Amino acid sequence: MKHIVMFNKFHGSFCLAAALLGACIAGPLHAAPATSAISAATPLVIGESFNIESKVLAETRHINVYMSRGYGLPADAPLPVLYMPDGGLREDFLHIAGLLQVSVDNGTMRPFMLVGIENTQRRRDMTGPTDNAEDKKIAPVVGGSAQFRRFIKEELMPEVKQRYRTTGETALIGESLAGLFVVETFLREPQLFDHYVAADPSLWWNDSKLLAEAPQLLDKRPTRPQTLYFASSGNAGIVKGADQLSALLTTRAPGGLQWHYQQMPAETHATIYQPAALQAFRMMLKPKPAAN
Repeated sequence: MKHIVMFNKFHGSFCLAAALLGACIAGPLHAAPATSAISAATPLVIGESFNIESKVLAETRHINVYMSRGYGLPADAPLPVLYMPDGGLREDFLHIAGLLQVSVDNGTMRPFMLVGIENTQRRRDMTGPTDNAEDKKIAPVVGGSAQFRRFIKEELMPEVKQRYRTTGETALIGESLAGLFVVETFLREPQLFDHYVAADPSLWWNDSKLLAEAPQLLDKRPTRPQTLYFASSGNAGIVKGADQLSALLTTRAPGGLQWHYQQMPAETHATIYQPAALQAFRMMLKPKPAAN
């Protein structure tokens, strides 16, 4: 198991330069005045990471984990799990981990564990099959969402349960193509997660055929408590698909589903993820009322 760390590269470069400079000017005629030593920097640990040798995907997948417990929760208390594609340190892991930390600490959401899945071939994993020639140009391989979902279900979830104490409650969050993956999972395998959060989902994929299939998929879903939050930016292509999904849910939402569609026209496709996630956490993952 590896710790997730951040360190100050500038500080290290400064120390090296200072050492070299001191070696160059040292001597009896040019002795520098004595100064206090600069203390050594230490790693800043924010979580853990591990690898999975996936048989489903035939590759190694790197996983990052952050636990947000808030104040007063015992260190060994089990946590619900929020799964997130785009979960690398250079992707969206740190952004969402920060939102979890502040939201849990200020009491606007319940404590959660964040499990970030670092990408290997993002556009392969986040998309379903497509008949659209333009869609196929975005990557050498597309249409692998079913296999990626299988990896989460059959390999990642059991690994997380083995490594950590979890409550059994699960959530899935994603933006753009990862938002498409969230909505596709909500429609095709609704039993996999309890909560779904999609920011600016790319529902235009494959000429919006997922939306065309949505009425039938919604009609055959069993009744069960679930939540769905999705949001759209000012991107016209995104808004069209999100509006269609909202209209479908207005008339066909399955029993037990609590859902909310939020339009954020002031946001762009590049800026919507963080504000949408913050609102979703407050609305869908808020603390449960205390028992009388």
